Amino acid sequence: QVQLTESGGGLVQAGGSLTLSCAASGSIFSINSMGWFRQTPEKQRGLVAIITSAGSANYADSVKGRFTISRDNAKNTVYLQMNSLKPEDTAVYYCRANINASYYWGQGTQVTVSS
Repeated sequence: QVQLTESGGGLVQAGGSLTLSCAASGSIFSINSMGWFRQTPEKQRGLVAIITSAGSANYADSVKGRFTISRDNAKNTVYLQMNSLKPEDTAVYYCRANINASYYWGQGTQVTVSS
């Protein structure tokens, strides 16, 4: 059984910063890509950032220059450093990882940015 556990969400003022973490646990043989997605009641879940096992990262245009994705392969953990947060970044953020050739999702963590 594989599990993704997220942490780090919360309430922050516009212009502030938050760091999300997502740790994978269980019977893990290999982890390929790890990434972050977000969803609001008005929008479907969409990609925020993704990083390969080699460390190559891609970002949604809306977060480029403000968010940074990183991972610690020894800890099976992916991070999302979010700076210069805007009210439109408010969403539930989900971690997704390709583990043992299957995709797994975290439970989601709420990020709320007040203006």
